[in-house]
Amino acid sequence: MAAAGAPAAEKGEEQMPETEALAAARERNSRFLSGLELEARALRRCRRAGICAPVVFFVDYASNCLFMEEIEGSVTVRDYIQSTMGTGTTPQSLFGLAKTIGQVLARMHDEDLIHGDLTTSNMLLKPPVEQLHIVLIDFGLSFISALPEDKGVDLYVLEKAFLSTHPNTETVFEAFLKTYSTSSKKARPVLKKLDEVRLRGRKRSMVG
Repeated sequence: MAAAGAPAAEKGEEQMPETEALAAARERNSRFLSGLELEARALRRCRRAGICAPVVFFVDYASNCLFMEEIEGSVTVRDYIQSTMGTGTTPQSLFGLAKTIGQVLARMHDEDLIHGDLTTSNMLLKPPVEQLHIVLIDFGLSFISALPEDKGVDLYVLEKAFLSTHPNTETVFEAFLKTYSTSSKKARPVLKKLDEVRLRGRKRSMVG
């Protein structure tokens, strides 16, 4: 059993700046819920949808702790990618992982669950890691939304974190998006919003 913040659900190391869109959406959805309640509900929602996430045992409001399953022997997707790329292999060797992530996140978004802090540190691989069994963790910033805008921003946060943490993996992220597109029932408007968010991000960068 591990409390929130323990190795089974350690916080992501890449701290990406929160977008205004995500902040506004989270405010709409979490006004009456504590962070612990949001995370516990998100984890349970994942498991009901067949998405692998730690089992929630109980929420201790007195100590402000969330007790959940420890994923023993797991490694973060971040460490797995860095280890794989460190051996001198080509990015194509990660396409299988990218496709698996695409399937998992497509299912998550089809459940109208927004993670809010998607990074490769917030995804675990259960042993044996070669089977690419993804476990999603760290839902403290999650919320529920059916809006394509919120899902597009969720993907944009992942894209920024992914490409900044793992250089020269653009083709890997493209493989992820391709699988997301074919796996999600609601992908078309979401990917359209992703393109719009990218454009807004580039404009802000040009303005400085």
